Amino acid sequence: MTTYVTARLRGARIGLAGRPWLTDLALGGGLTAFDVVTLLGRTPVPSPVGLTLWGLQTVPLFWRRRHPRLVLAAMTVAFVLFEMTDPVPRKTPGPYFLIFAVFALARWTPATVSVPGTALSLAAAVTTDLLSGRSGPPRLDSLEPITATTFVAFFCVAWLLGYGARRIDISALRLRELNARLRAQQEVNARQAVITERARIARDLHDVVAHHVSAIAVQARSTEDVLQDDPRLGMQGVVRIAETADVALIEMRRILGLLAGRREDPGPEPSLRHVDRLIAAVEATGCHVTATLEPSVDAVPSAIQVSAYRILQEALTNVIKHAGPTDVRVVVRIDDDGLTVEVENEPVPAGHRPVPGSGRGLMGIRERVTAFDGALEVGPRPHGGWRVNATLPLQGHQ
Repeated sequence: MTTYVTARLRGARIGLAGRPWLTDLALGGGLTAFDVVTLLGRTPVPSPVGLTLWGLQTVPLFWRRRHPRLVLAAMTVAFVLFEMTDPVPRKTPGPYFLIFAVFALARWTPATVSVPGTALSLAAAVTTDLLSGRSGPPRLDSLEPITATTFVAFFCVAWLLGYGARRIDISALRLRELNARLRAQQEVNARQAVITERARIARDLHDVVAHHVSAIAVQARSTEDVLQDDPRLGMQGVVRIAETADVALIEMRRILGLLAGRREDPGPEPSLRHVDRLIAAVEATGCHVTATLEPSVDAVPSAIQVSAYRILQEALTNVIKHAGPTDVRVVVRIDDDGLTVEVENEPVPAGHRPVPGSGRGLMGIRERVTAFDGALEVGPRPHGGWRVNATLPLQGHQ
């Protein structure tokens, strides 16, 4: 994990800097040139060995981002060799150039690596400087430029600055990753919202189309059977077909208006107050409906009322399509478990021609019940017929 974070930090820094090698070249080359020019200005002029060892202290800074540990080690060794060979006059600056490598080590490596590395480099440099006599002994009451106390202070400040920059980079990297994850999650949520909305609209369209078209199909067949024998009764059937088609068009316009995002009033949402419309449509197909609807259901939240209405609509549609003109019992009540919608029908009468179905109706009922963590029982009755019992909890949805 540490290696991964370090690599990401280096990559992020390279991406932000554009061309970091130019900065490294300017730092390493610039300090090296400064070192050499400084020594060349001394009298007498140092030997080539002295110039080489002194300049080698800063050349490795060109690789400080990629290999900070090796850079600090190489610079420390170069400084120690320079001090041990004593190729130039005394009173040269101490190991101050090492602070650039210390800063790089603290910034590009974890503290478990940079702390021991900084301590070893400091110990080697200070010990060598003290043994060579180039700096004075440590004095806590003095921060003269050439003392061991000053070296320790400068090394500590360089490490703290590098470590602080590393912490800032880590925080910035985490924020960028969190922002990227957030954007990705927002895209996923947006796509999921679109899919969910499409599924909801598909359910509503299926409920409307399946219910009314099934009713129209059954009414048309009944009208066909009686049209020649009883034209008056046949005309009543035609009127019912027209009324059912008008209701279907109104509901479809409402759904399409919501889909298109129109702001004009799309008409009232379906609710349990409109159960009589469903019952009238079912009775128009020849079914005998016995309905029990508690008045208290009007106080149920609108979201649950819409789902309960659609569940009841789909259950009655299945009766029209598959059972035909038969006895139907509808119960809508509130009990301790929540709002219960129950639809039962008697066995299919002889000679009924069922309307083909797709099976999406029961899927839609299950989805609506699951959306409210409800319970659903669907299946044949012991003595024939079919039963749908859906319960939608009211707790948490008041």
